[in-house]
Amino acid sequence: MSGPFVPFRQFVLKVHSRCDLACDHCYVYEHADQSWRGRPRAMSPETVSWSALRIAEHVKEHGLERVHVVLHGGEPLLVGAKRLGEIAAELRHHLDGVCDLDLRIHTNGVRLDERFCDVFAEHRVKVGISLDGDRAANDRHRRYADGRSSYDQVVRAVGLLRQRPALYAGLLCTIDVANDPIAVYRGLAELEPPRVDFLLPHATWDSPPPRPSATAYADWLIAIFDLWYEEGRKIDVRIFESIIRTSRGEPSLTESLGLQPSDLVVIETDGAYEQADSLKTAFAGAPETGLHVLSDTLDDVARHTGILARQLGLDGLCDTCRACPVVESCGGGLYAHRYRTGSGYANPSVFTADLLKLITHVRGRTTMPTHALPYSTIDALAAGYGGEADVTRLAESQRSVRRALLAAVNAAGRSVPEAWDVLVGLDNDHPEAVEAVLAHPYVRVWAAECLRDGGDAEYLRNIAAAAAVRAGVDVSLDIAITDRSAYLPSLGTLDALPGAAARLRIEGGSFAVEGRARGEWRPTRRIMAGDLSVALEDADPFRDRHQWPAAPRLGERDAAAWQEMVERAWRMIEIDHARYAPGLRAGLTTLTPLAPGPAGRDVSSTARHAFGAVAAALPADPATLALLVIHEFQHVKLGAVLDILDLYDETDRRLYYAPWRDDPRPLEGLLQGTYAHVAVTDFWRVRRLDAPDQGETHFARWRAHTAEAIETLAACGAMTQVGDLFVAGMRRSVTPWLSEPVPPDAEEAAARSARDHQAKWIVRAEN
Repeated sequence: MSGPFVPFRQFVLKVHSRCDLACDHCYVYEHADQSWRGRPRAMSPETVSWSALRIAEHVKEHGLERVHVVLHGGEPLLVGAKRLGEIAAELRHHLDGVCDLDLRIHTNGVRLDERFCDVFAEHRVKVGISLDGDRAANDRHRRYADGRSSYDQVVRAVGLLRQRPALYAGLLCTIDVANDPIAVYRGLAELEPPRVDFLLPHATWDSPPPRPSATAYADWLIAIFDLWYEEGRKIDVRIFESIIRTSRGEPSLTESLGLQPSDLVVIETDGAYEQADSLKTAFAGAPETGLHVLSDTLDDVARHTGILARQLGLDGLCDTCRACPVVESCGGGLYAHRYRTGSGYANPSVFTADLLKLITHVRGRTTMPTHALPYSTIDALAAGYGGEADVTRLAESQRSVRRALLAAVNAAGRSVPEAWDVLVGLDNDHPEAVEAVLAHPYVRVWAAECLRDGGDAEYLRNIAAAAAVRAGVDVSLDIAITDRSAYLPSLGTLDALPGAAARLRIEGGSFAVEGRARGEWRPTRRIMAGDLSVALEDADPFRDRHQWPAAPRLGERDAAAWQEMVERAWRMIEIDHARYAPGLRAGLTTLTPLAPGPAGRDVSSTARHAFGAVAAALPADPATLALLVIHEFQHVKLGAVLDILDLYDETDRRLYYAPWRDDPRPLEGLLQGTYAHVAVTDFWRVRRLDAPDQGETHFARWRAHTAEAIETLAACGAMTQVGDLFVAGMRRSVTPWLSEPVPPDAEEAAARSARDHQAKWIVRAEN
């Protein structure tokens, strides 16, 4: 591939240069560049053919899998239905089979009728329509030359597309802050568009936009965002989705936001290549390249200095933009909006204050800047799995959660000043040591309890002491003693200490109790199983926060039993349940022994705030331990997801039937149980090959229970948009398992179990 440049993937063909409306905010006819006056009204067949050939040539040269072609104007419908069909056919002839062609048309819609729709259906052309909102908003600018309204014709056109949803691409709305933002949004949303584009009016520093206040455009969009977000993001809004995506490190959906290089080129009606036609708002000739489809390739265009300037990302921005905290989302704004005579495009956007306020607001509502998950990770986790990178992202997200909780403890006046000062100093000089201690699962449990009910504030001393030991600094610090022991999180326990506190002298990573109390040091045990290394936590004073009681301190024989059982269970997971192993390796840091369950029952649990920790009573066999660990780690993953993303409406107070329980469950309980049982089902799906007698029955029962719970979640009406994606991911995993054959007696046992649970649930619900 020749270069260096980014190949084009978006092509705008100006098939007609005139328009049948006289919109007074149009950048083509109402701004600096008036080159349309000297161009042919319509693109000739020869120019269309050469354009299609050039695009196909570019696709083959660069191995592009997908390109987007937009038929544009002026008003493209002015060429007529027959001619548009010929243009679409020519493009498909050259590009179908070479790449995936996304072919679209942008129109004002006033001429759209069934003939056009038939042509678009035949050639698979999606239609985007310009509409500025409700009647009042649309008629402010989008009128005929004689002043007549275009609203009724456009709404009629949208109605045709709603009858043919495969053609309906969405609506484009140019913002005017004189319009009521909520009325505009409602007017667009009631037309059920697949997507809405809110477009800032084209302006430059030389010709700034109307601005009743310093951030009028941000305030206008924020009013819509808040409503859109609170109503569950029922339609896609490109500007909001782009801010959310870029805050996660993903590419923007629009050239007006984000740092990704521009990959768009325009071909005018006369065959001239141009840069983005929004540049027409800057000055006469701004988008020109001097190149033409008859004589120049698209590679030639890609090397044009104007094109290359729009592919520099962060390096192409002015100093002000590069220093901005939201630059990865803003990207400097639309290139044309940066223009100022004398400095060209080396300026922030003329909407810079609006973009900063809007992006900051969106990030604040969606918690994107602190810890975010890309969609690929959400999809992987929703399926019930999640690889090393996915779970590592969850673990990284916990860092800010822990620190926010710790800061809140201090802000609430529930910390110990001496310990807090030590911790802050260590965080400045030895952040890795502080992070290693804060990452211990039950430190967050302590912080949450401190905030909720006051907790044991003195324990902050022990946290600071553990960080000082890890950092190897010299400091003396009082530590808290409980039941004659002082626990240093992530390190171990000092036993045989009198009183409620002791002074610890730390020097170069070593420590000793000052005075006569010596103490006996007992480091935290670690279990090693292949490449898995986890703490065996039997001493942390905050570990006993599970459904089942924690086991007392382990003796050497019990610790050895855990080591052997974990080794065997881990081998089984790596061999038989390999899709879970990378996530466990990345996120499981701690095993907490529980006391044996009643009547020898196998018990396990997790604590909501203890990311990375799984608690269980030691079972009789490694297969059961493998199941317990896989099952409980699902709760660990989902808890971390819920720290980042709103999967459901937290105001929903209804109780739901969970097929595996006799008591009704709140929505989060049903979601947690369903997600955990996706893994339980998968475990028995594999395990039945080695243990067919019980395995077939377990598999049949759990797949039926889990599938039913998934549909309950899908139908509850309380999941957010991301929550719906999460539920759909679980369904994708479970659905193929429903068709796997099992013996009739296993099916009957599963059905009997479902009937028994439902009968008990009905009795409880009635009472």
